[in-house]
Amino acid sequence: MSSAPHRLSPASRRGFTLVEIMIVVVIIGLLAALAIPAFQRVRHAAQNARLMNDIRVFAQAFETYNSVNGTWPVPASPGSIPAGMAGDFKADVWKSRTVIGGDWDWDNTLASGGYAGISISDTAGNPITADDAQLTEIDAKIDDGDLTTGNFRRTSSIQVTYILAQ
Repeated sequence: MSSAPHRLSPASRRGFTLVEIMIVVVIIGLLAALAIPAFQRVRHAAQNARLMNDIRVFAQAFETYNSVNGTWPVPASPGSIPAGMAGDFKADVWKSRTVIGGDWDWDNTLASGGYAGISISDTAGNPITADDAQLTEIDAKIDDGDLTTGNFRRTSSIQVTYILAQ
């Protein structure tokens, strides 16, 4: 009996070659490289739209309060509803973190020559996560596109404010 070398039949060799696996990995990498920036743009656009809507709702509530009472509410600490405003808007939204980080805050410094406005403030453990580029995008849609002028502006290194009165 002679012994011939045993060869695998084509049906028993069903695995992928290293080259085929590498090509698939490269294709997946290219798709991810295209998808991640698009996902970030969509996420920023959704955050911007949500923030602008929240600002409009809150601004309307504060302006209504001013119309009814003839004055703006007194200042409140970040995340706290100003006195007399509890029923004017959804408290759970005001008390929660904004979509760009930070906490909602009502500032009223009109007595000292300042402004009355809706602020987003960095707080301990809850910083603003939006960079100036994203804040400028928001500013361009609701104001003048410049964070140093207009109604939507950076009022300190840790705060942006939508000013209702000066």
